[in-house]
Amino acid sequence: MRIFIYLVAATCLVVFSIANAEVNTKSKMQFKIATLLPDNTDQVKKLRAAADEIKERTEGRVLFKYYLGGIQGGDDKVLYKMKIGQLHGSMFTPMALQKSYPDINIYGLPFIFKSEDEVDYVRKLMDDKFQRGLEEAGFVNFGFAGGGFTVILSNEPVRSYRDLKGKKVWVPEGDILTYKAMEALDLTLIPLEIVNVRTGLQTGLINVVATTPAGALIFQWHTKVKYVTQMPILFTMYLMVIDAKAFNKINTVDQAIVREVMSHLYTQLDAAERKDAPDAMQALINSGIESIQPLPGEFEKLQKEIAIANRAMADLNMFSSELLEEMLFHVQNFRRAQISHDTMKCIQVANKEDIGEQVSTTITVEDWQSSDMNACDSAMSETELNEQASLSKRQ
Repeated sequence: MRIFIYLVAATCLVVFSIANAEVNTKSKMQFKIATLLPDNTDQVKKLRAAADEIKERTEGRVLFKYYLGGIQGGDDKVLYKMKIGQLHGSMFTPMALQKSYPDINIYGLPFIFKSEDEVDYVRKLMDDKFQRGLEEAGFVNFGFAGGGFTVILSNEPVRSYRDLKGKKVWVPEGDILTYKAMEALDLTLIPLEIVNVRTGLQTGLINVVATTPAGALIFQWHTKVKYVTQMPILFTMYLMVIDAKAFNKINTVDQAIVREVMSHLYTQLDAAERKDAPDAMQALINSGIESIQPLPGEFEKLQKEIAIANRAMADLNMFSSELLEEMLFHVQNFRRAQISHDTMKCIQVANKEDIGEQVSTTITVEDWQSSDMNACDSAMSETELNEQASLSKRQ
């Protein structure tokens, strides 16, 4: 028995020594990370706090150095520097990874989502797939931080698609998907890098931009426009990726620490955006920008036009048609569930007998719940109910 105890103790000592050696023999690693974010923003403060925690928990073996304000250049330059080892990672928008992992751009196609609730629902079902895709493409990723919806900022009121005609509309340079989608609307598109947008607005090179309220404030674009149109154009997000080869230079214990801390950070950033988005919009309005409401039905008109372009890009293998259809399927499921929920709410607060009689004389409950109609609209005539139900069936 005594010999057995000695053998167990010796084995444990060897295992501990090997694990300890793995931690200590790996050299110190400083990850060099580029970002467009300027200094002193809340996001940068959180990034630095995460770096401090990683440094402390790895006893100084893993460090992060951030290059702020786009000083390392545009996305292509940053990716090239990552390839040759001058940088190890960056905070990107999905478009930057179009060549490496094009499917990551599907969330950001124009006129897909109407609300943050729709986005939240779809992301719960699909985020993991996109994270696995990034890892398979050679990147280490820690999750996605939503950037909110882009809205139209302009120097003349934009209430409809017609108001965009003849205007010089900015699209991010290199953003092939947005360019192709907006090209379907026959607009005058001006590609520019983000760092040149403010100058473009100032000189009149462009007079319409689509960005998030927070982005407009951070980059000071709001000082060069007069109006904001309250219509969601596309959902934005950003993410940090680190080259997998560089990440694998640190030991597995430190890798786990970095993943834990950075994943927690991106969960925080994602939640903060959801909370702060209304405040950012209000800040725009408080700065003197006039809020404009689009004409009724304008979102749906644009959605139909853009849907054709989105599917055409999928057919050209610019991203996965299967993932696009899955996302659209989830969006429709969410909307149907919302309609069903709203219907039940209306029945609870209205005269059940009257509503039941109205439905039975027009459409079936199943058609009603699966359509896009507003079941609570008391002004909706029987003819309109039938028309919407018929349209729903055809779609």
